[in-house]
Amino acid sequence: MRKLSSIAPDWWDYTTLDESLIQDAASLTMKDLVQLSRPGFRIVMYDTLEDFYLAEALEYISAWKQATADNPVGICGPIGPTEQLPLVARLVNELGVHLRHGHFWGMDEWHDGTKETPVTHPLSFERCDREMLFNLIHPELAIPETNLHFPKADVTEYRNSWTSGVRCAVMQGGQGDIKHWAFNDPVKREGAYQSAPPSPAEYRKLATRVVDLHPVTLMQNARTSGGGNITLVPTKAITVGPVETWLAEKVSIWHAGTHDNPLGQRLTAMMISKGIEDSAVPMSLLASHPNVQFNYFRGGLGTCDLEMH
Repeated sequence: MRKLSSIAPDWWDYTTLDESLIQDAASLTMKDLVQLSRPGFRIVMYDTLEDFYLAEALEYISAWKQATADNPVGICGPIGPTEQLPLVARLVNELGVHLRHGHFWGMDEWHDGTKETPVTHPLSFERCDREMLFNLIHPELAIPETNLHFPKADVTEYRNSWTSGVRCAVMQGGQGDIKHWAFNDPVKREGAYQSAPPSPAEYRKLATRVVDLHPVTLMQNARTSGGGNITLVPTKAITVGPVETWLAEKVSIWHAGTHDNPLGQRLTAMMISKGIEDSAVPMSLLASHPNVQFNYFRGGLGTCDLEMH
């Protein structure tokens, strides 16, 4: 049996990996990281946050500009990071990009144990997308309401939107402390997964679904969005799954240094580069996606050197 998690013994997570793998990731310099690029996996560095978030915003514009009546195109976007969202609205307005044939998928949403949380919830992801992006776009350029796809507790409509003839040019994401994209967290250590986590092939069969959230994810969202108030953070969420992720032509992950730590930013890149897949580190499963790009703000990479504070 693999060792127990040092964070949450009832769960799988990256602390159950072999220690030598963790040490190898911690030793990677910035130069080492860049050299992890390979066919199908590209690493891009940005010197300033302005350039970083502008590049992220431009992925929206590039996707939507491809959209026509005969070839509707969309992007699947994250909450975390969010700094790109108002930049997207400004670019759409200034460049006069008509979004009549564009689509947008929200990656995830909170679940209150019965249904999806309403947009009135202070941490609602749909509310954030609307207030920081879609409500800021000039009405004559706006994306049609029917082309906005936000996940609900009944995932049927959302899942069908992915196979309705709309092409997803890019799925963006951040990386959480638990090494997820969207809310594809590691699973609990129970039942069939008592001794080992799901195989990569088994995990990749998961589609949009309601999930229980790892304790680290709860703490992270309290830290980044809730002022530390973990009582605000629901313990369940609805998340886009690997099935939909593999329908996206490109997966673009954005590391600003505010969501995951120096070790995490190195670990998943190394695992994807070397094809080391383990569902205790869900992000590592992107090693099998044909087009993945990791984007880093150099100033947010930090180091894994020991330093007491």
